[in-house]
Amino acid sequence: MKDDDYVGSDEEFYTSDQEDDYSNEGPENEDYDTPCIPPKGTTTKVITKESLLAAQKEDLRRVMDVLFLKEHHARTLLIHHRWDVDKLFEVLVEKERAFLFAEAGVSVVEHQDSEPLPPASTIMCAICIEDVPSNEATTMDCGHCFCNGCWTEHFVVKINDGQSKRMRCMAHNCNAICDEAVVRNLVSNSHPDLAEKFDRFLLESYIEDNKRVKWCPSTPHCGNAIRVEDDEFCEIECSCGLQFCFRCSSQAHSPCSCLMWELWAKKCRDESETVNWITVHTKPCPKCHKPVEKNGGCNLVSCICGQAFCWLCGGATGRNHTWSSIEGHSCGRFKEDKEKNAERAKRDLYRYMHYHKFYKAHTDSIKLESKLKDTIQEKVSISESKESKNRDFGWVTNGLCRLFRSRRILSYSYPFAFYMFGEELFKDQMTKEEREMKQNLFEVQQQQLEANVEKLSKFLEEPFDNYEDDKVVIVRMQVINLSVATDTLCKRMYDCIENDLLGSVVPSVELGTHHKIAPYKSEGIEKASELSISDKDLPFHCGTNGGSLEPEYPSGSGSSYESGCSSRKRARKEGPGGGFFDLNLPAEVVDRNCF
Repeated sequence: MKDDDYVGSDEEFYTSDQEDDYSNEGPENEDYDTPCIPPKGTTTKVITKESLLAAQKEDLRRVMDVLFLKEHHARTLLIHHRWDVDKLFEVLVEKERAFLFAEAGVSVVEHQDSEPLPPASTIMCAICIEDVPSNEATTMDCGHCFCNGCWTEHFVVKINDGQSKRMRCMAHNCNAICDEAVVRNLVSNSHPDLAEKFDRFLLESYIEDNKRVKWCPSTPHCGNAIRVEDDEFCEIECSCGLQFCFRCSSQAHSPCSCLMWELWAKKCRDESETVNWITVHTKPCPKCHKPVEKNGGCNLVSCICGQAFCWLCGGATGRNHTWSSIEGHSCGRFKEDKEKNAERAKRDLYRYMHYHKFYKAHTDSIKLESKLKDTIQEKVSISESKESKNRDFGWVTNGLCRLFRSRRILSYSYPFAFYMFGEELFKDQMTKEEREMKQNLFEVQQQQLEANVEKLSKFLEEPFDNYEDDKVVIVRMQVINLSVATDTLCKRMYDCIENDLLGSVVPSVELGTHHKIAPYKSEGIEKASELSISDKDLPFHCGTNGGSLEPEYPSGSGSSYESGCSSRKRARKEGPGGGFFDLNLPAEVVDRNCF
């Protein structure tokens, strides 16, 4: 096959002044041969144990500065609004301060003006109906006062029930959220392990309740969380190296939508296609119901249980038969539904096998081509050691990066096509003619991309370290041209998917989803940068005037600072019974294993 079949003419992919898509990315662009470096100013951040405190402080400070609140009041508002500061401020502007506080259960009524009870006086607790000394009772911001024992039992029950992030006052019809410092002090006296658990839940509420932050789904867990600033439909690379879809936390799968990938992964994982094969090639025995495969031409078959039955209709029969009939049986009537179901199952099976074959072929190629990196580095080292006029081999690294990205996109384009042009998701969204037209449009672009990817792979495997300078220049030009071509074809495929295919689909009310995909990025999946912290980003508390900020090491969850732990992962803490639980795991995992 000629080179033109893959990349077209040189005017199209190299020096064309008519195609803007290519003119800025050709080999004459001096920046093209630079190494693959992610763009500066990433909008995604890696949140570690230490930076989690700083990340919380950013949002807490914004709310505290605007509303002049204590830290626990600001945290209560943010947890109620799932740490969406913009949404919180929208509610403040639209429905004012009183509604904002009442809805979130924040009580800022000050009771310092009332005369304190003498130390020797007693009060009656409305919960246990007992008189207790005033110094053994606690009054919350809402004004309700109960004995410390009742408060402690109330908090213990709530923490064990997983409601520690929003513990309400015990008074009837009171929606006020209790002061977290009071909760911590009372619980730690008798249940230090639960106080630790309470602190951890408050700390990790920034991740668990925040739609912009999610745990990295790595296994074993790396202890990191990822925060995005823009659209949740994006693909991220954590600092641990795992690439995943932020919206569904599964592996990066664009151009498949999250629902498409979920269905495809399930289809490949379970035995649904085995069942399809059994449906097509076997029939159940009318006695024991085991599947029976026909291995001869006679339509009278026998199961291993001894039951004879007719292969044509599946009905039980006698064992004797003539050339024209079976003893005690006749099935000359045509059953349309049964025949249609069998034909449909057979067609669906063949269709799945087609798309899975190409998907598997490209995923296998990715695994094999991943070994190219070391081989190419050796070739580059050998080439650079030679006295040659070709000293810059950045084009090799760029071509390899482009190959990996394009191959991954190509492999996931087959599950996308399986569901886009099948009947599982969009049966009523397109007519047969529209489906055929859109399928042809997509497959033309898919085949063009596939051809260029295969050609790029071929040139990268060339032993250019053994070539003369002139031949190295030819390989270099081919790799650069093919890299530009595959990048442009990927852009066009994504544009076709987003605008012509998924853009014309009406969101399904039944499925409750909109088929949106992560946008294409020429530089590859964005690598999240670690959130920077400094001494001023240490956790803090707010004074009684609501305006002064002072650094403070949190009780329990901040003990890593006190012990001098500088690891970016969370330290292991001693749990009940002398065991240990790993704070690198999300809180609910630790609780399930240790509490």
